Amino acid sequence: MQSIGGNLKLNYVKEGASRYITGQIEQFNQKNEMFKRPLWDLDMLNLGKRFYKDKALPRKTPGYTLPDQAMVNASWRLDTLCNNGPGGESSNLYARSWNHKFSFPRVPSGLKITVDDPLKITAGVKKAAGIFGASLVGVCELDRRWLYSSAYYITSDGGKESENYIPKEFKYAVVIAIEMDYENIRYSPSHPASVATGLGYSKMAFTAGLLAQYIRGLGFKAIPAGNSTACSIPIAIDAGLGEMGRNGLLVTPDFGPRIRLAKVLTNLPLVPDSPIEFGVQDFCKICGKCSQKCPSRAIDGGEPTAEPHNISNRKGVEIWHINAEKCLTFWADNRTDCANCIRVCPFNKLPGLFHNFVRWGIKDMPMLNRLFLWGDDMMGYGKRKNAKHFF
Repeated sequence: MQSIGGNLKLNYVKEGASRYITGQIEQFNQKNEMFKRPLWDLDMLNLGKRFYKDKALPRKTPGYTLPDQAMVNASWRLDTLCNNGPGGESSNLYARSWNHKFSFPRVPSGLKITVDDPLKITAGVKKAAGIFGASLVGVCELDRRWLYSSAYYITSDGGKESENYIPKEFKYAVVIAIEMDYENIRYSPSHPASVATGLGYSKMAFTAGLLAQYIRGLGFKAIPAGNSTACSIPIAIDAGLGEMGRNGLLVTPDFGPRIRLAKVLTNLPLVPDSPIEFGVQDFCKICGKCSQKCPSRAIDGGEPTAEPHNISNRKGVEIWHINAEKCLTFWADNRTDCANCIRVCPFNKLPGLFHNFVRWGIKDMPMLNRLFLWGDDMMGYGKRKNAKHFF
Protein backbone atom coordinates (compact mmCIF):
# COMPACT_ATOMS: atom_id res chain seq x y z
CA MET A 1 0.00 0.00 0.00
CA GLN A 2 1.10 3.53 -0.61
CA SER A 3 1.16 6.15 2.07
CA ILE A 4 -1.74 8.55 1.67
CA GLY A 5 -1.56 12.15 2.79
CA GLY A 6 -3.96 14.95 3.71
CA ASN A 7 -7.70 14.39 3.65
CA LEU A 8 -7.23 11.19 1.66
CA LYS A 9 -5.31 9.74 4.57
CA LEU A 10 -8.07 10.77 6.96
CA ASN A 11 -10.65 9.01 4.83
CA TYR A 12 -8.36 6.00 4.54
CA VAL A 13 -8.14 5.71 8.32
CA LYS A 14 -11.89 6.11 8.77
CA GLU A 15 -12.39 3.01 6.66
CA GLY A 16 -11.10 0.89 9.55
CA ALA A 17 -10.15 -2.62 8.49
CA SER A 18 -11.68 -1.97 5.08
CA ARG A 19 -8.56 0.07 4.31
CA TYR A 20 -6.76 -3.24 3.65
CA ILE A 21 -9.36 -4.64 1.22
CA THR A 22 -8.24 -4.61 -2.42
CA GLY A 23 -10.99 -6.52 -4.18
CA GLN A 24 -13.85 -8.90 -3.67
CA ILE A 25 -13.85 -10.37 -0.17
CA GLU A 26 -15.83 -13.26 1.24
CA GLN A 27 -16.43 -14.44 4.77
CA PHE A 28 -13.66 -16.70 6.03
CA ASN A 29 -14.41 -20.33 6.87
CA GLN A 30 -12.93 -21.04 10.30
CA LYS A 31 -11.94 -24.58 9.30
CA ASN A 32 -9.20 -23.00 7.13
CA GLU A 33 -7.63 -21.35 10.18
CA MET A 34 -4.27 -22.99 10.88
CA PHE A 35 -5.18 -24.51 14.24
CA LYS A 36 -8.12 -26.29 12.58
CA ARG A 37 -6.56 -27.53 9.34
CA PRO A 38 -4.50 -30.29 11.04
CA LEU A 39 -7.82 -31.88 12.05
CA TRP A 40 -9.21 -32.32 8.51
CA ASP A 41 -6.64 -31.32 5.86
CA LEU A 42 -4.98 -34.54 4.67
CA ASP A 43 -1.70 -32.72 4.02
CA MET A 44 -1.68 -31.46 7.61
CA LEU A 45 -2.69 -34.61 9.52
CA ASN A 46 0.87 -35.52 10.52
CA LEU A 47 1.44 -32.00 11.79
CA GLY A 48 -1.80 -32.29 13.76
CA LYS A 49 -0.62 -35.52 15.36
CA ARG A 50 2.66 -33.94 16.43
CA PHE A 51 1.03 -30.74 17.68
CA TYR A 52 -2.14 -32.06 19.36
CA LYS A 53 -1.45 -35.65 20.32
CA ASP A 54 2.25 -36.37 20.81
CA LYS A 55 3.44 -36.00 24.40
CA ALA A 56 5.90 -33.22 25.19
CA LEU A 57 8.35 -34.88 27.58
CA PRO A 58 10.13 -32.48 29.94
CA ARG A 59 13.77 -31.67 29.23
CA LYS A 60 16.62 -30.51 31.38
CA THR A 61 16.94 -27.45 29.19
CA PRO A 62 15.88 -24.29 31.08
CA GLY A 63 12.46 -23.19 29.87
CA TYR A 64 11.40 -26.73 28.99
CA THR A 65 11.42 -28.43 32.40
CA LEU A 66 8.44 -29.99 34.15
CA PRO A 67 7.89 -26.91 36.39
CA ASP A 68 7.86 -24.77 33.22
CA GLN A 69 5.30 -27.06 31.59
CA ALA A 70 3.19 -27.17 34.76
CA MET A 71 2.95 -23.39 34.83
CA VAL A 72 1.90 -23.25 31.16
CA ASN A 73 -0.85 -25.81 31.70
CA ALA A 74 -2.04 -23.97 34.81
CA SER A 75 -2.23 -20.68 32.92
CA TRP A 76 -4.65 -22.20 30.39
CA ARG A 77 -6.92 -23.75 33.04
CA LEU A 78 -9.78 -21.23 32.90
CA ASP A 79 -9.76 -21.12 29.12
CA THR A 80 -9.98 -24.92 28.82
CA LEU A 81 -12.96 -24.97 31.18
CA CYS A 82 -14.83 -22.54 28.93
CA ASN A 83 -14.49 -24.02 25.48
CA ASN A 84 -13.98 -27.03 23.26
CA GLY A 85 -10.40 -26.14 22.40
CA PRO A 86 -8.69 -23.00 21.07
CA GLY A 87 -11.20 -20.97 19.11
CA GLY A 88 -14.02 -23.45 19.82
CA GLU A 89 -15.73 -21.68 22.68
CA SER A 90 -19.22 -22.83 23.48
CA SER A 91 -19.82 -23.24 27.20
CA ASN A 92 -19.55 -21.66 30.62
CA LEU A 93 -18.19 -18.10 30.35
CA TYR A 94 -18.28 -18.32 26.55
CA ALA A 95 -21.87 -19.63 26.41
CA ARG A 96 -24.04 -17.82 23.88
CA SER A 97 -27.09 -17.80 26.14
CA TRP A 98 -27.99 -18.11 29.83
CA ASN A 99 -30.86 -19.24 32.01
CA HIS A 100 -32.05 -15.68 32.81
CA LYS A 101 -31.47 -16.25 36.50
CA PHE A 102 -29.36 -13.96 38.66
CA SER A 103 -27.26 -15.23 41.54
CA PHE A 104 -27.21 -12.28 43.95
CA PRO A 105 -28.90 -9.91 44.22
CA ARG A 106 -31.82 -11.78 42.67
CA VAL A 107 -33.29 -9.40 40.10
CA PRO A 108 -36.61 -10.23 38.43
CA SER A 109 -36.24 -11.35 34.83
CA GLY A 110 -37.49 -9.13 32.01
CA LEU A 111 -36.18 -5.78 33.26
CA LYS A 112 -34.53 -3.55 30.65
CA ILE A 113 -32.78 -0.19 30.65
CA THR A 114 -33.92 2.64 28.40
CA VAL A 115 -31.56 3.57 25.57
CA ASP A 116 -32.20 7.29 25.26
CA ASP A 117 -28.51 8.05 26.00
CA PRO A 118 -26.30 5.58 24.06
CA LEU A 119 -23.17 7.60 24.89
CA LYS A 120 -23.71 7.10 28.62
CA ILE A 121 -24.52 3.42 28.11
CA THR A 122 -21.32 2.98 26.08
CA ALA A 123 -19.28 4.62 28.83
CA GLY A 124 -20.84 2.22 31.33
CA VAL A 125 -20.01 -0.81 29.20
CA LYS A 126 -16.39 0.33 28.86
CA LYS A 127 -16.13 0.95 32.58
CA ALA A 128 -17.46 -2.54 33.28
CA ALA A 129 -14.98 -4.04 30.79
CA GLY A 130 -12.10 -2.32 32.56
CA ILE A 131 -13.27 -3.45 35.99
CA PHE A 132 -13.60 -7.03 34.72
CA GLY A 133 -10.04 -7.03 33.39
CA ALA A 134 -9.81 -5.39 29.96
CA SER A 135 -6.57 -3.53 29.30
CA LEU A 136 -8.13 -1.80 26.29
CA VAL A 137 -11.72 -1.67 25.05
CA GLY A 138 -13.30 -0.30 21.90
CA VAL A 139 -16.68 -0.39 20.18
CA CYS A 140 -17.63 -0.70 16.52
CA GLU A 141 -20.60 -1.46 14.36
CA LEU A 142 -20.28 -5.11 13.39
CA ASP A 143 -19.10 -5.54 9.80
CA ARG A 144 -20.57 -8.92 8.94
CA ARG A 145 -17.81 -9.61 6.44
CA TRP A 146 -15.60 -10.39 9.45
CA LEU A 147 -17.97 -13.10 10.75
CA TYR A 148 -16.88 -16.66 9.97
CA SER A 149 -18.98 -18.25 7.22
CA SER A 150 -18.87 -21.48 9.28
CA ALA A 151 -17.48 -22.30 12.70
CA TYR A 152 -15.11 -25.20 13.35
CA TYR A 153 -14.85 -26.75 16.79
CA ILE A 154 -12.11 -28.94 18.17
CA THR A 155 -13.69 -32.03 19.71
CA SER A 156 -12.41 -35.02 21.65
CA ASP A 157 -12.38 -37.11 18.47
CA GLY A 158 -11.06 -34.45 16.12
CA GLY A 159 -13.13 -31.54 14.90
CA LYS A 160 -16.43 -30.60 13.31
CA GLU A 161 -17.77 -27.82 11.12
CA SER A 162 -20.80 -26.07 12.53
CA GLU A 163 -23.26 -23.30 11.72
CA ASN A 164 -22.15 -19.81 12.69
CA TYR A 165 -25.49 -18.02 12.57
CA ILE A 166 -25.41 -14.58 14.16
CA PRO A 167 -28.78 -12.78 13.96
CA LYS A 168 -28.68 -9.38 12.29
CA GLU A 169 -29.94 -7.76 15.49
CA PHE A 170 -26.36 -8.09 16.81
CA LYS A 171 -25.22 -4.81 15.31
CA TYR A 172 -22.35 -3.93 17.65
CA ALA A 173 -19.10 -5.45 18.87
CA VAL A 174 -17.31 -4.58 22.08
CA VAL A 175 -13.66 -5.51 21.56
CA ILE A 176 -11.45 -6.33 24.53
CA ALA A 177 -7.66 -6.37 24.56
CA ILE A 178 -5.83 -8.19 27.37
CA GLU A 179 -2.22 -7.20 27.98
CA MET A 180 0.26 -10.08 28.17
CA ASP A 181 3.11 -9.95 30.67
CA TYR A 182 6.12 -8.08 29.27
CA GLU A 183 8.78 -10.00 31.21
CA ASN A 184 7.37 -13.44 30.40
CA ILE A 185 7.23 -12.70 26.68
CA ARG A 186 10.97 -12.00 26.79
CA TYR A 187 11.61 -15.73 27.32
CA SER A 188 10.11 -16.65 23.93
CA PRO A 189 10.18 -19.22 22.39
CA SER A 190 10.23 -21.27 25.61
CA HIS A 191 7.49 -22.21 28.10
CA PRO A 192 7.74 -19.11 30.34
CA ALA A 193 6.59 -17.01 27.38
CA SER A 194 3.77 -19.48 26.76
CA VAL A 195 2.53 -18.74 30.29
CA ALA A 196 1.77 -15.18 29.17
CA THR A 197 -0.22 -16.54 26.24
CA GLY A 198 -2.21 -19.05 28.30
CA LEU A 199 -2.97 -16.51 31.00
CA GLY A 200 -4.09 -14.08 28.31
CA TYR A 201 -6.58 -16.63 27.01
CA SER A 202 -7.89 -17.39 30.49
CA LYS A 203 -8.35 -13.67 31.14
CA MET A 204 -10.14 -13.35 27.79
CA ALA A 205 -12.73 -15.89 28.87
CA PHE A 206 -13.14 -14.28 32.28
CA THR A 207 -13.45 -10.71 31.01
CA ALA A 208 -15.62 -11.38 27.95
CA GLY A 209 -17.89 -13.73 29.89
CA LEU A 210 -18.48 -11.25 32.68
CA LEU A 211 -19.00 -8.36 30.29
CA ALA A 212 -21.56 -10.36 28.31
CA GLN A 213 -23.43 -11.13 31.52
CA TYR A 214 -23.41 -7.44 32.46
CA ILE A 215 -25.02 -6.56 29.12
CA ARG A 216 -27.58 -9.34 29.58
CA GLY A 217 -28.37 -7.89 32.98
CA LEU A 218 -29.26 -4.62 31.24
CA GLY A 219 -31.93 -6.53 29.34
CA PHE A 220 -30.08 -7.05 26.04
CA LYS A 221 -28.46 -9.96 24.23
CA ALA A 222 -24.72 -10.66 24.21
CA ILE A 223 -22.45 -13.29 22.65
CA PRO A 224 -18.96 -13.50 24.20
CA ALA A 225 -16.18 -14.95 22.06
CA GLY A 226 -12.45 -15.41 22.07
CA ASN A 227 -11.12 -16.67 18.75
CA SER A 228 -14.47 -18.04 17.63
CA THR A 229 -17.42 -16.45 15.80
CA ALA A 230 -15.48 -13.76 13.91
CA CYS A 231 -12.01 -12.60 12.96
CA SER A 232 -10.87 -10.54 15.95
CA ILE A 233 -8.21 -8.35 14.35
CA PRO A 234 -10.31 -6.53 11.72
CA ILE A 235 -13.05 -5.96 14.29
CA ALA A 236 -10.47 -4.54 16.70
CA ILE A 237 -9.20 -2.22 13.94
CA ASP A 238 -12.76 -1.05 13.30
CA ALA A 239 -13.10 -0.43 17.06
CA GLY A 240 -10.07 1.85 17.10
CA LEU A 241 -7.69 -0.37 19.08
CA GLY A 242 -4.80 -0.47 16.61
CA GLU A 243 -3.37 -1.24 13.20
CA MET A 244 -2.20 -4.30 11.31
CA GLY A 245 1.51 -5.07 11.70
CA ARG A 246 4.05 -6.97 9.62
CA ASN A 247 3.80 -9.84 12.13
CA GLY A 248 0.14 -10.39 11.23
CA LEU A 249 -0.99 -9.14 14.62
CA LEU A 250 -2.87 -6.12 15.88
CA VAL A 251 -0.39 -3.45 17.01
CA THR A 252 -1.79 -1.13 19.68
CA PRO A 253 -0.40 2.26 20.78
CA ASP A 254 -0.19 1.13 24.42
CA PHE A 255 1.20 -2.40 24.25
CA GLY A 256 2.20 -2.99 20.65
CA PRO A 257 1.27 -6.55 19.64
CA ARG A 258 1.58 -7.83 23.24
CA ILE A 259 -2.17 -8.41 23.66
CA ARG A 260 -4.87 -11.05 23.25
CA LEU A 261 -8.26 -10.17 21.77
CA ALA A 262 -11.81 -11.12 22.71
CA LYS A 263 -15.12 -9.59 21.77
CA VAL A 264 -18.76 -9.40 22.81
CA LEU A 265 -21.38 -9.09 20.07
CA THR A 266 -24.57 -7.40 21.21
CA ASN A 267 -27.85 -5.76 20.21
CA LEU A 268 -27.38 -3.08 22.89
CA PRO A 269 -27.23 0.31 21.07
CA LEU A 270 -23.71 1.70 21.51
CA VAL A 271 -21.63 4.58 20.17
CA PRO A 272 -18.76 3.31 17.96
CA ASP A 273 -15.18 4.49 18.35
CA SER A 274 -13.16 5.82 15.42
CA PRO A 275 -10.38 3.76 13.80
CA ILE A 276 -6.86 5.07 14.36
CA GLU A 277 -3.54 5.37 12.55
CA PHE A 278 -0.29 6.02 14.39
CA GLY A 279 2.43 5.07 11.92
CA VAL A 280 2.57 1.29 12.21
CA GLN A 281 2.66 0.44 8.52
CA ASP A 282 5.35 2.96 7.60
CA PHE A 283 7.49 1.82 10.54
CA CYS A 284 7.00 -1.87 9.77
CA LYS A 285 8.15 -1.27 6.21
CA ILE A 286 11.62 -0.22 7.38
CA CYS A 287 11.86 -2.38 10.50
CA GLY A 288 11.41 -6.04 9.66
CA LYS A 289 12.72 -7.34 13.00
CA CYS A 290 9.88 -9.82 13.38
CA SER A 291 10.70 -11.27 9.96
CA GLN A 292 14.39 -11.52 10.77
CA LYS A 293 13.88 -13.15 14.18
CA CYS A 294 11.09 -15.55 13.17
CA PRO A 295 12.58 -19.04 13.64
CA SER A 296 10.24 -20.53 11.04
CA ARG A 297 10.69 -17.75 8.44
CA ALA A 298 6.91 -17.43 8.36
CA ILE A 299 6.86 -13.61 8.22
CA ASP A 300 7.39 -11.83 4.90
CA GLY A 301 10.25 -9.38 4.64
CA GLY A 302 8.97 -7.42 1.64
CA GLU A 303 6.05 -5.13 0.97
CA PRO A 304 2.40 -5.87 1.83
CA THR A 305 0.70 -8.00 -0.78
CA ALA A 306 -2.73 -9.31 -1.67
CA GLU A 307 -1.27 -12.72 -2.58
CA PRO A 308 -2.00 -15.38 0.08
CA HIS A 309 0.47 -18.16 0.96
CA ASN A 310 -2.24 -20.79 1.36
CA ILE A 311 -5.88 -21.22 2.40
CA SER A 312 -5.11 -20.05 5.93
CA ASN A 313 -4.65 -16.53 4.53
CA ARG A 314 -7.60 -14.40 3.57
CA LYS A 315 -8.07 -13.45 -0.07
CA GLY A 316 -8.78 -9.88 -1.06
CA VAL A 317 -6.72 -8.07 1.60
CA GLU A 318 -3.37 -6.36 1.11
CA ILE A 319 -1.34 -6.98 4.23
CA TRP A 320 1.73 -8.93 5.31
CA HIS A 321 0.34 -12.47 5.14
CA ILE A 322 1.82 -14.97 7.60
CA ASN A 323 2.72 -18.44 6.39
CA ALA A 324 0.98 -20.19 9.27
CA GLU A 325 1.97 -23.63 7.96
CA LYS A 326 5.62 -22.79 8.70
CA CYS A 327 4.70 -21.16 12.02
CA LEU A 328 2.74 -24.12 13.39
CA THR A 329 5.41 -26.56 12.20
CA PHE A 330 7.94 -24.76 14.39
CA TRP A 331 5.51 -24.84 17.33
CA ALA A 332 5.18 -28.60 16.93
CA ASP A 333 8.98 -29.00 16.78
CA ASN A 334 9.49 -26.64 19.72
CA ARG A 335 6.79 -28.39 21.79
CA THR A 336 5.40 -25.01 22.83
CA ASP A 337 4.30 -21.84 21.10
CA CYS A 338 6.47 -18.94 19.97
CA ALA A 339 6.14 -15.18 20.51
CA ASN A 340 9.41 -13.95 19.00
CA CYS A 341 7.50 -11.60 16.68
CA ILE A 342 6.02 -9.95 19.77
CA ARG A 343 9.23 -10.02 21.80
CA VAL A 344 11.33 -8.17 19.21
CA CYS A 345 8.69 -5.68 18.05
CA PRO A 346 9.84 -2.11 18.82
CA PHE A 347 6.22 -1.23 19.70
CA ASN A 348 6.40 -3.81 22.52
CA LYS A 349 7.51 -1.52 25.32
CA LEU A 350 6.35 -0.67 28.81
CA PRO A 351 5.00 2.87 29.16
CA GLY A 352 7.45 5.56 30.21
CA LEU A 353 8.52 9.07 29.30
CA PHE A 354 11.13 8.03 26.71
CA HIS A 355 9.06 5.26 25.13
CA ASN A 356 6.02 7.53 24.96
CA PHE A 357 8.15 10.14 23.19
CA VAL A 358 9.23 7.56 20.60
CA ARG A 359 5.60 6.54 20.07
CA TRP A 360 4.75 10.18 19.45
CA GLY A 361 7.68 10.49 17.06
CA ILE A 362 6.64 7.45 15.02
CA LYS A 363 3.17 8.92 14.68
CA ASP A 364 4.02 12.56 13.99
CA MET A 365 7.64 12.55 12.76
CA PRO A 366 8.03 9.40 10.62
CA MET A 367 11.14 10.86 8.98
CA LEU A 368 12.92 9.84 12.21
CA ASN A 369 11.83 6.19 12.05
CA ARG A 370 15.28 4.92 11.08
CA LEU A 371 16.76 6.81 14.02
CA PHE A 372 14.22 5.27 16.38
CA LEU A 373 14.98 1.83 14.95
CA TRP A 374 18.73 2.39 15.42
CA GLY A 375 18.09 3.42 19.03
CA ASP A 376 16.06 0.26 19.61
CA ASP A 377 19.04 -1.81 18.42
CA MET A 378 21.56 0.19 20.48
CA MET A 379 19.50 -0.25 23.66
CA GLY A 380 19.37 -4.01 23.11
CA TYR A 381 15.60 -4.28 23.27
CA GLY A 382 13.97 -7.51 22.18
CA LYS A 383 16.78 -9.84 23.25
CA ARG A 384 15.75 -13.21 24.67
CA LYS A 385 16.06 -13.68 28.43
CA ASN A 386 17.79 -16.78 29.82
CA ALA A 387 15.07 -19.14 31.07
CA LYS A 388 17.32 -20.58 33.77
CA HIS A 389 16.58 -17.42 35.75
CA PHE A 390 12.80 -17.70 35.42
CA PHE A 391 12.25 -19.50 38.73
